[in-house]
Amino acid sequence: MNKVTPFLMFNDQLEAAIEFYTATFPDSQVRNVARSGQDGPIRSAEFVVGGQVFMAFNGGSYFSFSEGVSLYVDCADQREVDDYWDKFLKAGATPTACGWIKDPFGLSWQIVPRRFNELIGDSNPTKVKAVMEAMMKMVKLDVAALEKAYDEA
Repeated sequence: MNKVTPFLMFNDQLEAAIEFYTATFPDSQVRNVARSGQDGPIRSAEFVVGGQVFMAFNGGSYFSFSEGVSLYVDCADQREVDDYWDKFLKAGATPTACGWIKDPFGLSWQIVPRRFNELIGDSNPTKVKAVMEAMMKMVKLDVAALEKAYDEA
């Protein structure tokens, strides 16, 4: 186990969340689960999503997620952004803004193409501002539109 591991508190959908996350991201697996009774629902689990270890617990309705914590998905290109975005939508996720999408379990994800970070890392503040302004108008990030804003600045 890593020294620091994210611990997620779900209401009562931990099993469905693990199934979705591990099916969606390569380099994922379920390492350990504890059930309530022999055939009962998963109470707690250790699992890996995209190479990141997580611990989780079905904690009941007392706990809920907020946008104050999100999971960042580094996407190589627009195709990968589109692929993840579509998988989340098919699972019942709700798009919010600026590349953020809330999964059906309430957890927020940022689906971000690497090109975005390259563009906002430019030393020209005018170009960076143009890219940021373009991004702020988007729901799903669009590499071509971000590059257009950069090129036209």
